[in-house]
Amino acid sequence: MAKKFDGVIEAVHYKNGQIQMVRAYERRGATFSDRVLLDRKALLERLQGGKRFVTGQREELLASTFKTGKDVITVKQNGREWLATRSDVSHDELEEVPVF
Repeated sequence: MAKKFDGVIEAVHYKNGQIQMVRAYERRGATFSDRVLLDRKALLERLQGGKRFVTGQREELLASTFKTGKDVITVKQNGREWLATRSDVSHDELEEVPVF
């Protein structure tokens, strides 16, 4: 059985090619939180701490049910660390996630 995800990112805000903030839902036991805003540092700390975040959207009127997309990973290149959904990036990039 695949490991459950700890958070779902539904929207992202970039500035100069770097994530400034994401709008997400975080797992709270058997259910999920309301929307929370996480800055880049907080998201990076959670990922480095072993939490698994995916991209996706909450399904309308279905509480803690989500349509999920790709895993969010950290990519290290040339002494820099990027947050992305694929490994061949040169800046933060969450594919198919709407910008707010």
